[in-house]
Amino acid sequence: MSESTANAVDAVVEQGRRAAAAGISSVWLAQQFGYDAVALAGIIGREVPGLRVGTSAVPVFGRHPLAVWAQAQTSQAATGGRFTLGLGLGAKVFVEPAFGVPHERPAARLRDFLTVLRGLQAEGTVDFRGETLAATTPIPAGLAGAEPPVPLLVAAMGPRALRVAGELADGTLPFLAGPKALDEHIVPQLTAAAAAAGRPAPRVVAFLAGVVTDDVETAREEAARQLAFYDQIPSYQRVIELSGASRAADLVEIGDEKTIAAAVSRYFDAGATEVVLTQTGLVGPEAADRTWRLLGELDRERPAAAH
Repeated sequence: MSESTANAVDAVVEQGRRAAAAGISSVWLAQQFGYDAVALAGIIGREVPGLRVGTSAVPVFGRHPLAVWAQAQTSQAATGGRFTLGLGLGAKVFVEPAFGVPHERPAARLRDFLTVLRGLQAEGTVDFRGETLAATTPIPAGLAGAEPPVPLLVAAMGPRALRVAGELADGTLPFLAGPKALDEHIVPQLTAAAAAAGRPAPRVVAFLAGVVTDDVETAREEAARQLAFYDQIPSYQRVIELSGASRAADLVEIGDEKTIAAAVSRYFDAGATEVVLTQTGLVGPEAADRTWRLLGELDRERPAAAH
């Protein structure tokens, strides 16, 4: 969304076309205050045939699951079944001042939110009274064309959120969780929770900050600037430490094609089922295009995507 344009939606659709032309099979959009990620993903997926789209991640605070489900179904129908709904707990520093609601009991909120979505996914109706929210459908909430059922992923990295995600979601979307954190903490906890709930093996869509460039020094300086915010958020501080790093910027992979391909491989070896590269625009469009071309090559072997 950083490109200067008369219409930001047109610009992102064009980025989707460029990603598809590079051979990338899926793109993911973060939720921001200036646009709706679910709607924008649906637009991109409809405009770029064959491209899978997803959100990473729509916060569960400040939103109601019935409204989010309606949005998700609309994008699923619009894309012909190529949409994935990624949810997140959000950060207290954004949630409370922006929405005027307390960022309290996030795991309980996530459980209630997913319980409603699962009910809607299975039956098309729901009548639920939980600890943090209530939801009732006075009329059925299904939508013709919204098939297959929208996959539900959660940006979960802490033990309680991972337990909820394993029990009720289809997988997780970890960001700034290096191979060590994936292998030793996230994947085992998520997989165990899914198995205990009798659910299939979960997806682990790992978000890796990285870029292909020869200007390593500039990229590292920019990465430190862009990612410094995450060093102040407790949930990210924890997963960064579990990854063996002291700050978010230490987890950014920067270098030539061989360097980034090796990094992607390490994430797969640690248990990721898909790897998404983010921060690919750290040092401008030429490096981003170079990175996307590599992702296109890697995607022919295993699922790699852009964010």
